[in-house]
Amino acid sequence: MYDNFSFEDATALQLALAKQLKFQQLENISTIAGADISFNKNSTTMFAGIVILSYPEMILKAYALETFETSFPYKAGFLGFKEVPALLKAWDLIPEKPDVLVLDGNGILHPRRMGVASHFGILANQPAIGCAKSILHGENHIPENVRYSTSAITSHGETIGYALRTKINCAPVYVSAGHLITQEQSLAIMKKCIGNYRIPEPTRLTHDVVNDFRTGKLKAGYHLVNQPLTLF
Repeated sequence: MYDNFSFEDATALQLALAKQLKFQQLENISTIAGADISFNKNSTTMFAGIVILSYPEMILKAYALETFETSFPYKAGFLGFKEVPALLKAWDLIPEKPDVLVLDGNGILHPRRMGVASHFGILANQPAIGCAKSILHGENHIPENVRYSTSAITSHGETIGYALRTKINCAPVYVSAGHLITQEQSLAIMKKCIGNYRIPEPTRLTHDVVNDFRTGKLKAGYHLVNQPLTLF
């Protein structure tokens, strides 16, 4: 999909896509999904996974797994070009889309406001949130070492995300709106997704599922389940 793109092409597309961003309040959220990618080092095969949970109960409902071949290189700020095509293949397997999707990466917390969550959200026309493990851009004020504490991340006076402390004595995660959802609601939703780990449940569980897919423990396709997270 993007294999013939240069980084200059990719930058131009990000700037064009950013003009399509919309932020609005979501109503009646009952399902939330996590999305993540796994791959073997130096391999062109992307293993994509999307896990759907009930919200706010965090009960596993279904998951979709698919592979995609890409030679687009990894470079900070361009994650969407490597991961979004694979995630869209998994997304297409899902008959009933979740109300909101959380991606392991950034939304508008990005130099060009086009992290992987914004990139995916626009192409799929889907409410999306970015929840990253590291900060890519912006001026960060570290939140207090108290669970659920937050600190706004700004760029040129604009709030582009939040650092969220999910666990004491542990690095925060970085939450930002991707598309079709507000910053404030993105943060509120992610607070309700915190379990016993640093990484909120939608992307934490997806990370485990997609690694099992990569190692052959799970098969490609769309799979319905109905089990508590602790039993999966």
